[in-house]
Amino acid sequence: MSKEPPFKTVASMMIGFALAAVGLDSMTGQLRLTFGFTELLNGFDFLIAVIGLFGIGEILLTIEEGLSFKGGAAGINPKVVFKTWAELPRYWMTSLRSCVIGCWMGISPAGATPASFMSYGIAKRVSKHGDRFGRGEIEGVVAPETAAHAAGTSALLPMLSLGVPGSPTAAVLLGGLLIWGLQPGPLLFVEQKEFVWGLIASMYLGNVVAVVLVLLTVPVFAALMRVPFFIIAPLIVIICTVGAYSVSNSYLDVVLMMGFGVLGYLFKKLHYPLAPLVLAIVIGDKAEDAFRQSMLMSRGSLSIFFGNTLVTTLVLLGAALLVLPVIWQALRKITARSALKP
Repeated sequence: MSKEPPFKTVASMMIGFALAAVGLDSMTGQLRLTFGFTELLNGFDFLIAVIGLFGIGEILLTIEEGLSFKGGAAGINPKVVFKTWAELPRYWMTSLRSCVIGCWMGISPAGATPASFMSYGIAKRVSKHGDRFGRGEIEGVVAPETAAHAAGTSALLPMLSLGVPGSPTAAVLLGGLLIWGLQPGPLLFVEQKEFVWGLIASMYLGNVVAVVLVLLTVPVFAALMRVPFFIIAPLIVIICTVGAYSVSNSYLDVVLMMGFGVLGYLFKKLHYPLAPLVLAIVIGDKAEDAFRQSMLMSRGSLSIFFGNTLVTTLVLLGAALLVLPVIWQALRKITARSALKP
């Protein structure tokens, strides 16, 4: 997930799992880590964590660094646009890898945001220019955006074929289908094939329209850089506060958002990665429920994770991904020592 020391990555992930455990235990009905706050019955909302970590946290960090925006007049230069498009084929491997990650996270389901974080972290670790990510490196933009689009599109696959939404957006679409009397499932492709293929065609059309809208609105968003920071910072805080409160109309969510903002600031200062924390918050409760359900089905035996070929393959693949960074680091040390020998 990151080039930080493994201890920091694991620590960030463990904090995320601990936060994901807050609330009502779905298996036993016990309250965990709520400390008397009934508002935490459903745990931490993912949106609250993201707004605090990446909204308030960045604001605090920017205030400390004394950043000042000095943007000028902005416009669209066709030569720059075509030059950027001409460079995109160089990152075909990054696009392909991010597409696979996004499709997997969309079908799992996990969603577009975790797919973006995972793709960005892996791309930063693998890339030769990972230290330039966040400073205008195109590869650092290609990786998360490709994964996010792939996850958003692939989330519709289980929704249309099985009736299981792979993202919040797909869940909204599922509700719309049911309202119109359309039952998602394999027969939908036979009984309502015009609707299904029309929906697929709308995705392609939507991407074309999105490109045109983005190119037309770039000067507007770039012009925001000319607004002094002491004006735009309070506006960002207000927007974050309104967004956090609107999740469940609770003042506690605003307090939690501020707490996550301080946590994000500390993580940045201490060079702890945020991506494992966010991913653990998102999938922590799902992973725990799935593990405990498996243990109940097998009466406490771990042999259920090697019960068939598919499950065994996934478990071995996860174990391989876990030890891969260690092997990679050892190979780099051996290669470095071999290069130093006369």
